[in-house]
Amino acid sequence: MKLEGGCLCGALRYAFEGTPGAAGWCHCRMCQRSSGAPAQAYVQLCAAGFRYVAGEPAVYRSSEHGERRFCAVCGSQIEFRDGREAGFVSLNSGTLDDPSATPPDRHIWASSELPWFGDAPRLPRFAEDG
Repeated sequence: MKLEGGCLCGALRYAFEGTPGAAGWCHCRMCQRSSGAPAQAYVQLCAAGFRYVAGEPAVYRSSEHGERRFCAVCGSQIEFRDGREAGFVSLNSGTLDDPSATPPDRHIWASSELPWFGDAPRLPRFAEDG
């Protein structure tokens, strides 16, 4: 499978070729804070098949073993890398050109899930701004 994507402003672009791994929602407090969202949608990719085709990401060391890579121009968070799992990239699904290509199949760090997160399917839906 070939996946492509990038940041909000277009300064960073990436490509991946291979078989995506697990996809899900991460509810850890670091993902909540770094994304500003109740959870971060992600897909696990083999690092060997992932490359930047435009621009170079800025790197923020968010923990002893973790790095978050993002666009230094617009701030879009692109990926997370765990030094204990050097062969993988956790790509933020919303940065894919087609985010529907990697539907979530799990929730991780559910111990930090916000109590109202599960209410989302029952809320009113508006096609545009509501």
